[in-house]
Amino acid sequence: MPIKLLDDFPAKQILEKEDIFAIQDERARQQDIRPLKLLVLNLMPNKIDTETQLLRLISQTPLQIDVEFLKITSHVHKNTSLHHLKKFYLEFEQIKDQCYDALIITGAPIETLAFEEVNYWQELQQIMDWSQTNVTSTLHICWGAQASLYHHYQIEKVRYDQKLFGIYSQKPIGKPRLLRGFDDLFFCPQSRYTGIDELKLQETSLSVLARSEEIGATIIASENYRNIFVLGHFEYDTDSLANEYARDQDKGLDTLPPAHYFVDKDQQQVNNNWRAHANLLYHNWLNDVYQFTPYKLEDIKQEKWTVT
Repeated sequence: MPIKLLDDFPAKQILEKEDIFAIQDERARQQDIRPLKLLVLNLMPNKIDTETQLLRLISQTPLQIDVEFLKITSHVHKNTSLHHLKKFYLEFEQIKDQCYDALIITGAPIETLAFEEVNYWQELQQIMDWSQTNVTSTLHICWGAQASLYHHYQIEKVRYDQKLFGIYSQKPIGKPRLLRGFDDLFFCPQSRYTGIDELKLQETSLSVLARSEEIGATIIASENYRNIFVLGHFEYDTDSLANEYARDQDKGLDTLPPAHYFVDKDQQQVNNNWRAHANLLYHNWLNDVYQFTPYKLEDIKQEKWTVT
């Protein structure tokens, strides 16, 4: 939440230089407050696990948030019950005329497919286009980030020789407001077979907010923060990579043990070193949305947002 300070309070100018939001006294008296409206497009197979992971992070902010879940209709969901989907998930036709303060587009375990080969690619493109006029800010995760970078900016993905799998250290670039309060070094789980063409990324107006010496750019944003791209999985539980590694072994895949993850030779013990920054990232993002989203949601369309 923003800090309310008198205009001539000595620390106010220092905080403003650090891009810490201090609301003016006059604005605070006039400010209308309402819950933020958040939509989650859940593309992960086990939807209940992903719901729990994201809601755990979202719930850590002091804001009241109304959350709705969106499903793809042009795809058969095999890992979640039809009853659950019918009861708790909306379809795009039901919400296409609505506006939202924030949208999350999750990852999906389909990195090895060309985007055009994904059976719901056209529907996803429609949703991504809609987000540019009906949502204040969209947070894209892993494959969802790669898909949006390709759709909006024509940035191709790059196939790795070996699955990128483990916990990787990263550093903030400059002092972006999305990473307020982050340590100079932080960690995030990665689980993907592909990355992005960084030479093509340099040709855009996108900003790299965080980078890893081992794996390159990890957090990217458009100039107006309308689009945020997180190439890892801050939302993962402590045992998520261990469970995924076990599944890969059961399938006979040649996946190596997750890097920088297990702290013992028996591969039983894990120290979660990303949880605090995961909470802080989502806290910062939703707080940022709170500052800039219009009180009347329909006014989002009047902001004339563009992808820059």
